[in-house]
Amino acid sequence: MKPIDLQVVRAACPHDCPDTCAMEITVEQGRAVRVRGADAMPFTNGSLCTKVSHYLERVYSDQRLRHPMKRIGRKGEGRFERISWDEALDTIAAKFGAIAADDPRAILPYSYAGTMGLVQGESMDRRFFHRLGASLLDRTICASAGAMGWKATVGASIGTDPEAVVDAKLILIWGANPVVSNLHGWRYLQEAKRRGARLICIDPRRTDTAAKCHQHIAPLPGTDGALALAMMQVLIAEDLLDHDYIAQYTLGFDALAERVHEFTPEWAAPLTGLSAAVIRDLAREYGQARPSLIRLNYGLNRCAGGGMAVRNIACLPALTGAWRHAAGGALLSASGNFPTDAHALGRPDLYPDPERFPPRTINMSTIGDALLNATEPPIRAIYVYNANPVAVAPNSNEVRAGFAREDLFCVVHELFQTDTADYADILLPATSQLEHRDVHGTYGHFYVVNNQPAIAPLGEARPNTEVFRQLAARMGYTDSAFADSDDALAAAAFKRDDARALGVTPEKLATQGWARLNLPRPFVPFAKGGFRTPSGKCEFHSDMLAQRGLDPLPAWHPPAESVASNPALAARYPLALITPPARNFLNTSFSHLPRFVEQEGSPKLEIHPQDAAVRGINDGDRVCIRNDRGSFHARAAVTDRVRAGVVVSPSVWWQKLSGDGENANAVTSSALTDMGGGPIFYDCLVEVSAV
Repeated sequence: MKPIDLQVVRAACPHDCPDTCAMEITVEQGRAVRVRGADAMPFTNGSLCTKVSHYLERVYSDQRLRHPMKRIGRKGEGRFERISWDEALDTIAAKFGAIAADDPRAILPYSYAGTMGLVQGESMDRRFFHRLGASLLDRTICASAGAMGWKATVGASIGTDPEAVVDAKLILIWGANPVVSNLHGWRYLQEAKRRGARLICIDPRRTDTAAKCHQHIAPLPGTDGALALAMMQVLIAEDLLDHDYIAQYTLGFDALAERVHEFTPEWAAPLTGLSAAVIRDLAREYGQARPSLIRLNYGLNRCAGGGMAVRNIACLPALTGAWRHAAGGALLSASGNFPTDAHALGRPDLYPDPERFPPRTINMSTIGDALLNATEPPIRAIYVYNANPVAVAPNSNEVRAGFAREDLFCVVHELFQTDTADYADILLPATSQLEHRDVHGTYGHFYVVNNQPAIAPLGEARPNTEVFRQLAARMGYTDSAFADSDDALAAAAFKRDDARALGVTPEKLATQGWARLNLPRPFVPFAKGGFRTPSGKCEFHSDMLAQRGLDPLPAWHPPAESVASNPALAARYPLALITPPARNFLNTSFSHLPRFVEQEGSPKLEIHPQDAAVRGINDGDRVCIRNDRGSFHARAAVTDRVRAGVVVSPSVWWQKLSGDGENANAVTSSALTDMGGGPIFYDCLVEVSAV
């Protein structure tokens, strides 16, 4: 009897999640038959989330695109006919060449975190569009506001070691839902709880995480910055401070103390919808606990004041000296620990003629407006990969109108026929993570994770890197940068002369599948200062912000849409809508697969019993959520998990699978945050009525 040909291939989960799990793919006679988490990788610890546990359903889905196609119907109809790769690439090269002859900036790449891999997401694609001279894309749609607020205060995306949090005594989980979106990080928070830590969740909604904490505090959306300011006021007024830490390792304390003097809990109470007593008790508990940890996430940065809100929260650990402790401080992202070599990967030096065509940057969060209104030059072609903007970008009616332009040449490289793919002129089949080479940094732990291809590409699918190499050849680009193999790109992903990369070698990654950065154990980044700011201190006063015309001190930036900031609008649209991730989806990467669609059921709207009663809405009713930008339908879930005045629609549904051809982004705004140019998804007033 012939032995079964079994092989185990080491891989990485590619999706936009802080956990970036190390995976092991069992392959039998060329077909992947099992996906599991790597036991030996400490953070993954042998487990995967429910979505990726069923990853083979995604890889072998009968919905996969298998061949290149060209459009034969109207844009948005999703009608295509099969063509060859040669025809597809020749068509793209000819269109791009003709446009570039006039002005290459009329061509726009559009990508984000469909894969978090450095090879398939940030290498050959960047090289190609830099060499072409295309418009640059400002990739703002998730984290840019919070990242800038954090950078202005701390200096880089660095914080507490996520594996050290088990020894914290108080943990504030602020604007985060790790049970859903940071499952492996939640394991460490649970261990801290077992060791006696008190967990407090700060979130407008009683999430699955909040339900497992000792206390849930529910501020109104967009008011986290006010809550943090009031906490600072109490800490300073009641002298719950580490004066030695402040004197040695911070900048601008006196100005901060003067600034927050008036930001009392009584001031914050009507803004946040919390009582002054709750705010004061929270500040006192935080100021007295040793060590204390704040685990925040990017949900709270998706409001008009999102950048300042993160900045305000980032000031708190320096006031109390929480950074002295391995289990103390705060964690937003760990990505700044990785010595990624963006220049070597993306080669911005390839840009051909900056004097004739000065680089032009388009903000991805305003893609609808850019497609409809950009000038000097107008956008004439767009190449979408690793993204689904028609479903995910805010103000989707405007986005659809932009993609529907008959004079816009649109290329989409995808695994599935998404909402965006329906607008493509040329639709290309992409490989899945099991079919290509990659390497990953992370934003939730300290391990580089390697990905080797486990199976051959399905059908005629090709990885991003290969398509851009072939397009470069057809465009006549002979630069050696386009000859680099995927292995060479992976080897160049991290700066070899950076001490943090010591031991993260291609050989170790190939044999083990992962490697920890060369960081101390425990990693206590700011115990003795050493902040990555210009001063080397935690900057309560930021010259960087001042130079950009922004307030250099922590401040209150109200929501764009709220009862307090815009009462006239609130009179028409009195409910604040937030659209956090649905448990069974991850942006739109899983929201079309039968298992996960069945588990979610249909789009829903969580609404408080008081708000439902006033509107004659019963549990299970079909409701219309609307404002001046648009509307979408959902099933009402009448629940006290949301506070009165707030409604929640877990997202993101594909529009064509939602039931009415719309999703929650029909009502979200393309206005931008106070800093970083991010979207304000969670700063959105609506009215709700039964259908």
